[in-house]
Formats: sequence, C-alpha cells, structure tokens
Amino acid sequence: MMPRFDYGELVRVVRTVRNDGTFPGKETGDVLAKAGSVGFVRNVGTFLQDQIIYSVHFTEVDLLVGCREEELIGADEPWVPAQFLFRDKVASRIPLAIGGVVVVAAGTRGEVLRVLRDHPGGPAYHAYFDGRTFLVPESALEPVEPECMEQPA
Repeated sequence: MMPRFDYGELVRVVRTVRNDGTFPGKETGDVLAKAGSVGFVRNVGTFLQDQIIYSVHFTEVDLLVGCREEELIGADEPWVPAQFLFRDKVASRIPLAIGGVVVVAAGTRGEVLRVLRDHPGGPAYHAYFDGRTFLVPESALEPVEPECMEQPA
C-alpha cells in the first residue's frame, strides 16, 4: 500500500467531510471541509492496516482533518464546482414532470441526497421531494434558507 500523496502536497477534497463524532469541539454532522476545499497534507497514516488516511490542513478554515485517499485529488487536477452539497435544503425552481405529468410543483422544498459533478451538461443532483428521489440539473434548483426556530418572547 503506497500513498498517492506526500507530506506538504496540495490536495483537494472531492466530497464534503462532516464530523462523524470524533472531531473535538464540533457537533456531529458539522461540515469540516466542503467539497472542493484545498489543503496541505500534514501526515500520512493507516487505519485498520488497509486504508490510507491523510491529515490535511485546510488553511481557509484552519482545521486539520483526516481524509481517506479516495476523498482526495491533486489540487491541480480538473474539478467541477457545484452549488449544492449533500444534505442541503433546496426548492424546485421549476415544476418537475414525469411523462408530462407534474409530480413536483415549483417551489416545493426538498433535500440533496447526492452530488453528480460529472453529469453531462454540468452538475446534477439526486434530490428528495415528497417521498421520491429525482435526478435534477443544478439549473432547476434554488437554495432554501434553513427555517429558524421561533424564540419565546
């Protein structure tokens, strides 16, 4: 097992890395490094003797995050940015139809389940609306601000 990257190398994380509960000072599920973030390899190790783990310093957020080799590419390798991330709340910008029948009205709120950066025509998403998952191009979605909890007066 030979590591692909070495100490000091500049790398890019290809998917959002969230706290799995092992990162101190952050809540489980908090974003540690967004997909596309660039950082420097600070250490190379193994986990369970069969996975290479890189400690990557993401200087933009000043965090040292453990990343698996399959989560990284060289910083100079081609990268397609996407507007939304896994778990982002979105709304359909247009009605979504199957066989000419509208199944999701414009403005319906949903959630991103998967980001497809290499989809022909640009980024697309598996998005969940009203109990169903749809393949939706980025242009058909818009961001939804998280709903705030009302504070008692």
